[in-house]
Amino acid sequence: MAGIQFGGHSLRSHGTKVARVHMHDWLILLLLILIDAGLNFIEPFHHFIGSEMMTDLKYPLKIPDTIPFWAVPIFAIIVPIIIFLIYYLLRRDVYDLHHATLGILFSVLITAVITDSIKDAVGRPRPDFFWRCFPDGVAVFKPGNGDVMCSGDIKIIKEGYKSFPSGHTSWSFAGLGFLSWYLCGKIKAFDQNGHVSKLCLVFLPYLFAALIGISRVDDYWHHWTDVFTGAIIGSVVSSLCYLQFFPFPHTINGWATHTFLRMCEESSLHNSGDVEMDYARTHRSGTSDSSSPDLDAMENGKRY
Repeated sequence: MAGIQFGGHSLRSHGTKVARVHMHDWLILLLLILIDAGLNFIEPFHHFIGSEMMTDLKYPLKIPDTIPFWAVPIFAIIVPIIIFLIYYLLRRDVYDLHHATLGILFSVLITAVITDSIKDAVGRPRPDFFWRCFPDGVAVFKPGNGDVMCSGDIKIIKEGYKSFPSGHTSWSFAGLGFLSWYLCGKIKAFDQNGHVSKLCLVFLPYLFAALIGISRVDDYWHHWTDVFTGAIIGSVVSSLCYLQFFPFPHTINGWATHTFLRMCEESSLHNSGDVEMDYARTHRSGTSDSSSPDLDAMENGKRY
């Protein structure tokens, strides 16, 4: 498809209809939240920890940690959504705002479910496990199999078995990785004009996510392999979720949603008109018809 100009639909004219079409997607998001909440109540697998294994688990216990968990959703979800809103105010594209928001929420929540499921199943001890288990510094082991007999706080001990993979890191790469894809498409980073500054902007969210992961190693809450695995999980899931709603950024119309491109194709086929002129005229007028045939088609069963 040739390059096209944008002429979007606003939240006021089409927001409710778009949300209604994707109602079941929002319900699935709610289900993912409930699943992840349930995973945090489950007691993780208690990996065997003998006296000879404590050598690598005696790092200092740092509470509170450098980046508390409540701050991660701010970096990984709220900040990107603010950027989506800024783009919406500039272009008035309700599809872009809705799909970007839905995409990043799916990215983070799917990553959260995967991460917490693995945490509970593996039960790997954190590098500071010794001080979680024996806050008084006196190690006690079961006479039979030599496993630890912890005397510390139950909640702190439970968290001590959740080292692999890093949740901070996977969440950060899921949200900020999605933002990197989004920026890559919007600023046309691969327009073949050789502007390295665009790549610097695209890599910035990844850098921030990496620094969050490094802080987990510096705080002795995770082994480096926990952080590395969390980064892979978040990066893969964010890529898949982005491509569910947007094309690859290197394509000529990589800035638009699949929905918008499909609407342009169908409009061109039905009207045999010039898509670029039609949407440019709509953008100049600053108006949009709330009785769009594309939205009528959505109401009649077509999903975008």
